[in-house]
Amino acid sequence: MKTILLAACLTLVAAEAQAISRYDPTRMSCDRVQATIARQGAVVLRYQSTRVPGLPLYDRYVQSQQFCTMGEVRTRAYVPSADTRSCPVYICKRPDNDRRFRRRFFHNN
Repeated sequence: MKTILLAACLTLVAAEAQAISRYDPTRMSCDRVQATIARQGAVVLRYQSTRVPGLPLYDRYVQSQQFCTMGEVRTRAYVPSADTRSCPVYICKRPDNDRRFRRRFFHNN
């Protein structure tokens, strides 16, 4: 019984640790960036900042809400690509409920 339980736990850990592909969107067209995300479900896009030279920027971009963890929502974001400065993609973010609370109660003065 302990062996079966251990095997089940290791299987769950291995499923969470699946490798995620990394790409440079500035070497791909916007259509290709979006198609890659759609095909793989979730990818890491890494590119250089245009405002701060030498600063690498990266994030995890997803195809749909199912690739977000509980408590996160899919939100539109933009990345540079080879053919456009702002290619629309999606990321997972936690909603900023505290910000809505502060705006509602503290900005009415």
